[in-house]
Amino acid sequence: MNSAINLSFRYAEKDYVRALRAHYASVLRLRLDAAVIVVTACAGIYLLRSSGSYWIGVTSLIASGVLALMLMAAFTLVPPLMFRAEPKFRDEYSLEFTPEGIHFQAGSVDSQLQWALYSRALIDPHSYVLYYGSRQFTVIPKRVFASSEQRDAFERLLEQHVPNILRRSVRGAG
Repeated sequence: MNSAINLSFRYAEKDYVRALRAHYASVLRLRLDAAVIVVTACAGIYLLRSSGSYWIGVTSLIASGVLALMLMAAFTLVPPLMFRAEPKFRDEYSLEFTPEGIHFQAGSVDSQLQWALYSRALIDPHSYVLYYGSRQFTVIPKRVFASSEQRDAFERLLEQHVPNILRRSVRGAG
């Protein structure tokens, strides 16, 4: 591939919110967490009915409720708050992807990045989440590509340069 892939965009809140939700869904063990919530709640109800275990039951129910609220907050409250609290998301982003690397411009930042910076990627129906470091990532919304051909060319670059790519479909995410 000889031609560069040029993208210019501003993040919309929904871009970041969707990507952060996809990130959480890929790193959290939601089925295990849900099972722990249900088991803890059931144990709490059982202990409430048992003689002498009332306070352990109450504690179990409270723990179950707190965990459920934490998970709900992670998916509903935290993503929009993080987006709104970060001024860099209001900047115009300009990215040029080539086999040699990535030219990144946003706000006062103008950098030439190597593909090796990114250790993994998450592709969902709405975005590309490119990970660098242990918890840091760059979000590329799929809506910013000029055509499906440009998006396909970008995916080929990802496959050539990013060693670990997870493709995930998201049901019911908005």
